[in-house]
Amino acid sequence: HVQLVESGGGSVQAGGSLKLSCAASGYIRSSCGIGWYRTAPGKERELVASIRRDGTTEYAFSVKDRFTVSLNNAVNAMYLQMANLKTEDTAIYYCAAKSFGGVCYSDYVNWGQGTQVTVS
Repeated sequence: HVQLVESGGGSVQAGGSLKLSCAASGYIRSSCGIGWYRTAPGKERELVASIRRDGTTEYAFSVKDRFTVSLNNAVNAMYLQMANLKTEDTAIYYCAAKSFGGVCYSDYVNWGQGTQVTVS
C-alpha cells in the first residue's frame, strides 16, 4: 500500500520555524482529507491541522495563525509550515490520510511513522 514518510523535524529555538514534509510513496487520494497530528509526552494525540474533503483547512486553536497546512498533489506530498514555535509545540508529528487503496474513509487510516520536533 502507499506509505507516508515524514521529514523535516528537528530541534529549534523558541520563535523559530520548521517545515515538515510528508511524502507518499505513490498516489494518495488527498481529496478524502489529510491531516497532521502530534503526540507530546504525557498528552493525548492532538489534531494539529487538516485539509477537509471540501478543501477547507482546520487548525487546533493552539497553532492557529502560526501553522499552515498545504498539499502538492503533483508530487503526492503534504506539508506543515510551522512558525513562531513554542516549547509546548515539542512533540512527535504524524501525517495521516483518510484514504487507503484509493478509497475514502471517515477516519484517518493511513499514517506516517512520525518525526520529532523539539523546541527549546
